[in-house]
Amino acid sequence: MKFPKNVLHVDDDPSILRLVSRLLTKDDMTVYSLADPTVAIEKMIETRAQIVLLDIDMPEKDGLTLLQEIKRLDMSIQVIMCTGMVSINTLLKATHLGAEACIFKPLTDFKKLTDAVAQASKKIDQRWYDMQDWVARNPDSAREVKAAENALRNEMMSKAKKLAVK
Repeated sequence: MKFPKNVLHVDDDPSILRLVSRLLTKDDMTVYSLADPTVAIEKMIETRAQIVLLDIDMPEKDGLTLLQEIKRLDMSIQVIMCTGMVSINTLLKATHLGAEACIFKPLTDFKKLTDAVAQASKKIDQRWYDMQDWVARNPDSAREVKAAENALRNEMMSKAKKLAVK
């Protein structure tokens, strides 16, 4: 069973946002496109995005900074960088900060992007299978898990608001 995925795509180029949205929606993903990187963390939490696509070179807030903030909030969120800034330093920094993949623009080979998203999706599915298995083996703990999930969500919203203030 595949679990439904919410994808947040943050890029300052509206044509790239439209293109990627059409491409991933065909793969039964819900895509939230965002041109303003300053509200990306709040949108990610609001939409419960499990996969985030980030441009690196954006005004006001760059994708590498967003990557750090996302991983600080939730290491399990799969982040894929999409950038025209082709350099080994950019690639190494993104990987070091926790990016799952780095796709280079212009997007002429859509297979690289869809493969990276599919791989991220598989990791998310595996995490959910593992969680379901644990809950099945520990039925008395299911309520505790739900309470912890709600507390974690509240904590993430609080952290996001603090990051937005900075």
